[in-house]
Amino acid sequence: MIRITFPDGRVQEYPHGVTAMEVAKSISEGLARNVLSAKVNGEVIDAQRPITTDSTLQLLTWNDKEGKATYWHSSAHLMAEALEALYPGTRFGIGPAIENGFYYDIDPGDHTLTAQDLVQIETKMIELAKKNSEYRRQEISKDEAIRYFTEKNDPYKIELLQDLKDGDITFYTQGEFTDLCKGPHIPNTGHIKAVKLLNIAGAYWRGDETRPQLTRIYGITFPKQKELEEYLHLLEEAKKRDHRKLGQELELFMFSEKVGSGLPIWLPKGTALRQRLEDFLKAEQIKRGYTPVITPHIGHKALYETSGHWEKYGQDSFQPIHTPREGEEFMLKPMNCPHHCEIFGHKPRSYRDLPLRIAEFGTVYRYEQSGELHGLTRVRSFTQDDAHIFCTPDQVKDEFLNVLDLTMMVIRKLGFETFTAQISLRDPENKSKYLGSDENWAKAEQAIIDATKEVGLPTTTELGEAAFYGPKLDFMVKDALGRSWQLGTIQVDYNLPERFQLEYIGADNSKHRPVMIHRAPFGSMERFIGVLTEHCAGKFPLWLTPDQFAILTVSDRFQSLAETVLQTLQQAGLRGFIDDRTESIGKKIRDNELRKIPYMLILGEKEAESGQLSVRRQGEGDQGSMTIPDFVQLIQSQI
Repeated sequence: MIRITFPDGRVQEYPHGVTAMEVAKSISEGLARNVLSAKVNGEVIDAQRPITTDSTLQLLTWNDKEGKATYWHSSAHLMAEALEALYPGTRFGIGPAIENGFYYDIDPGDHTLTAQDLVQIETKMIELAKKNSEYRRQEISKDEAIRYFTEKNDPYKIELLQDLKDGDITFYTQGEFTDLCKGPHIPNTGHIKAVKLLNIAGAYWRGDETRPQLTRIYGITFPKQKELEEYLHLLEEAKKRDHRKLGQELELFMFSEKVGSGLPIWLPKGTALRQRLEDFLKAEQIKRGYTPVITPHIGHKALYETSGHWEKYGQDSFQPIHTPREGEEFMLKPMNCPHHCEIFGHKPRSYRDLPLRIAEFGTVYRYEQSGELHGLTRVRSFTQDDAHIFCTPDQVKDEFLNVLDLTMMVIRKLGFETFTAQISLRDPENKSKYLGSDENWAKAEQAIIDATKEVGLPTTTELGEAAFYGPKLDFMVKDALGRSWQLGTIQVDYNLPERFQLEYIGADNSKHRPVMIHRAPFGSMERFIGVLTEHCAGKFPLWLTPDQFAILTVSDRFQSLAETVLQTLQQAGLRGFIDDRTESIGKKIRDNELRKIPYMLILGEKEAESGQLSVRRQGEGDQGSMTIPDFVQLIQSQI
């Protein structure tokens, strides 16, 4: 017998070799019908895999993140089976689950797939799903696996096999399709009830622009047709809220191929919005004891060799700038922290100087692959609301809690009500990806865990998601459509102070190493504004929106009156403009509705005689007449 420990702490004995599915059936047949996979001792496996040792067990269903991932990865295999049936000779790259759905990179050979083919593939997938084919796992030798894919003339799978060792190779088969796969998979294809293939794109094999370009098919599946319909409705709403579309309509930002891909240019209205966000945080930082600094956009390559950024990210960065001086190399700044380490180290420090909190809206540059660029949310040039706190080990907890409070205040101020925090730890199985000693990592990780527990912050934990120099707390924010975005971040770092040999003189008159806390409540200004634009569908909070009102004149006769009203409102601290185009008042109203202008003030004969404003609210229509002081009070009451 073996002992199985459930998530609620309950322990029960089962026969050696029991499967998670058998455990589920012993609890209830209804539960078993919903089980997609299982987490055994922290590892997600097939529900049909035998359990041979005392273990912790979590049964995973559609309601679990890992359950959905299993479901969507299995759906990628189902799509591959459909493709092989419809287009014999298709060769397959990789087909992972993603945040919403899955994709498969394929080489369709002589056939050129288009969006018109997707409906036929969907129909075939549903036909195959109805066969309730079991996903069968098979351990196989490397030689056998290579022989199998050689016969199928699939060079992509053969290449993947080169990185694997005997004993680590498994095949999965459902129906007539067999794939190289680590798993896990759902019990059978019958769980897949609703299918939608979303689009086709190109993707370089293994993300390498020098390798063949494959065809990537994105899709999503659900256990119920109703859930698919709800998701497709959400997608349509997301299209309306797309920050790239709204950014163009609202004249917030632009891109220019002559300037370069992934390098955003902020237009006047977007600049005004961004500056208000910056001013809000700068004022809050001053209250909390931060000192602003400014550092250059470039740094000597040696700076990033010292910090470790060159070793870990150098090949994926903008490459070094060679100056006329022989052997001299500079880099576009990929991160602000090395510069801030130099600020700390430029003069002797005492424990009385700590904590030292230095802040900078610093622009950094990273060479993202062209296929990964996406509006403001994935760019090559972005500005971080960066700050670094240098403190004593005894101060780490209090400083971390202060940063937590600041970050949560910022998120709520911008209207994000639902968020969780992800504790990102290093991968204990691959420590070579990270800098620093086990002792320093243990201290840093524990500091984050303790602080989040103290404030009762809901958290999840992800192994392998830490920065290369330290663990971090990433804020995962849900927008109005329920989508999750990673925005603010806090990191505890014992390693960079060591690499830069930073020191302070303690109360014992000896030299000590400070601890460094990295923090960015917005994360990046570009990404944050992109997410915020979609969250509020371009209807920004009144304190933030570039224009709070538009004055719409009925005819040119009221231009002088409009200018007087505008001046009076501006003197009261409000922001707006006069729409004096020679258009009908109806068209002006429609156009300013589309521009998301919160208030429209109509000026015509009636208003000139009464000395009042006719007020319209965006999306709500006529609000009646009011005096200028009453309108000012209305706006100020909403800020």
